[in-house]
Amino acid sequence: MFRLRARVMKKNHALRETVVEDDTADTRTHKVLHALNQAVMALDLAEPIWLDKNIHDFQRRAQCRFDRDSFVEEIDFDYLEISVLEEDGLYPE
Repeated sequence: MFRLRARVMKKNHALRETVVEDDTADTRTHKVLHALNQAVMALDLAEPIWLDKNIHDFQRRAQCRFDRDSFVEEIDFDYLEISVLEEDGLYPE
């Protein structure tokens, strides 16, 4: 089972949050991209752009923050944080 949490943050407080589960046999990358797409739809947000810093953070820690630079539209929050909660029955470090 793969689970990804997405939280809309402002002033270090979560405004909204959702968890997306995926038990398909897809690759990890496809699961992450699909889960992010579902999460932003549930949170009524535009899909963020993956910048090099996001990719690097996600590869190292299984989480990252999308700030104003990652969105084409204006946002009314500080950042969108995504983190992997569970991967194939294992918890990330």
